Amino acid sequence: MKISQIKRSDFDNVLALNEESIPHVNRIDNNELQWFSDNAAFVQVARIDDRFAGFLIGLRPGTGYASPNYRWFCDHYEDFAYVDRVAVAEWARRRGVADSLYEAFAYSQSGVSVMTCEVNIQPPNEGSMRYHEQLGFRQVGSQRTNGGEKEVALMEKKL
Repeated sequence: MKISQIKRSDFDNVLALNEESIPHVNRIDNNELQWFSDNAAFVQVARIDDRFAGFLIGLRPGTGYASPNYRWFCDHYEDFAYVDRVAVAEWARRRGVADSLYEAFAYSQSGVSVMTCEVNIQPPNEGSMRYHEQLGFRQVGSQRTNGGEKEVALMEKKL
């Protein structure tokens, strides 16, 4: 498996996989992905045998990102490494892709003591909740978003 910085040529794969992952992640378009590429602390893709397998977008405090979940962590933590979204192609699941992306993100953010993320409670994403709990994340809050349409568990993992 190879983890590498996103390139413009990866955008179509990232956007397609992101779309397949809705409602567990929010929709993004090409302009938003470009914003992430320009402003996020970590936007990397995973490949297995040169085949696109997944991606992770991570941020640190201090960006202009308006996500209510990211803002919650900005309001409650001085410093953190925030996983905005991670997605793995169906064919690549259970092959260590998400683990490798999380490890690469944590490693790239030296000096940070906590990684944060959110997991959907409504609509439920039970697989993601189990996965994050196995990684050592624990729930530290919750909030409703999208006009009450979604509820998320706000999670942290000490690094």
